[in-house]
Amino acid sequence: MEYVVDTRELTKQFGKVKAVDNVSLHIKKGEIYGFIGRNGAGKTTFMKMISGLSTPTSGELTLFGASGREAAKYHNRIGNLIEQPGLYGGMTAKDNLHLKCLALGIHKKGYEDSMLETVGLENAGKKKVKQFSLGMKQRLGIAMALVGRPDLLILDEPVNGLDPQGIAEIRELLTRLKKEKNMTILISSHILEELYKVADTFGIIHRGVLIQELTKEELDEKCNDYTEIKTKDVETACPVIEQMGYHDYQVIDTESIHIYGVVTSLGELNMELAKAGCMVESLQVVQDKLEDYFLNLTND
Repeated sequence: MEYVVDTRELTKQFGKVKAVDNVSLHIKKGEIYGFIGRNGAGKTTFMKMISGLSTPTSGELTLFGASGREAAKYHNRIGNLIEQPGLYGGMTAKDNLHLKCLALGIHKKGYEDSMLETVGLENAGKKKVKQFSLGMKQRLGIAMALVGRPDLLILDEPVNGLDPQGIAEIRELLTRLKKEKNMTILISSHILEELYKVADTFGIIHRGVLIQELTKEELDEKCNDYTEIKTKDVETACPVIEQMGYHDYQVIDTESIHIYGVVTSLGELNMELAKAGCMVESLQVVQDKLEDYFLNLTND
């Protein structure tokens, strides 16, 4: 499998604090990788190391198949928008892009206009950036990151502070870049529900530690609806559940059982438990939401 980014025990330490602690993360070519974590979890620090803006304390970083000093040669194939977009407020969007093009040695006529069209700012005209809405600034920041047509785009909390329309526009843009440009995208956020709509793979980081890495399909399996049985007689309930053909279940604690998959009749289940002498305190279908899953996983 071809990985654009492959880290092994990557660590960044500030004094006695490990902002990133032995993270082994894998980003496949052409996918959108959702990097999830609370504020201060280590997302930004990790992204800076990938982008070449910060040096790892220890560990190994492989970019486009190259590791060690060779990996640094591939930083020019990475575009990033980390923290705040660096924009000149007294200039237009096109002028800002023109300066970035000059810095990268790009002199193609009409290039800036094509980039503005890519992010939906073709009608910005001569409006100064300081007069832009937050959503327009974010889109311009992404356009700046796209100058040079990078193979890997790194975006740090790009939807922070945006209204629902602005979030939808960024989401549509990222999906289009993946489909039309076959671009690999690493995007961080603490909003799991929003990342779920665009990402193919998820990495969940907490206190600098990557605690889980899973595909969208695997996440769906973990967040399926389940039937919850509350009873003080778990030992009696389990054989009844087995006899009724429900083998995919889990004893959560001394008073809770979760049955995964479809339970055809809650009434019949309750009746069979009662026949066996098992007193049921509650029986309900629970929707395990993505946000709940994330919060439970990162609960201190």
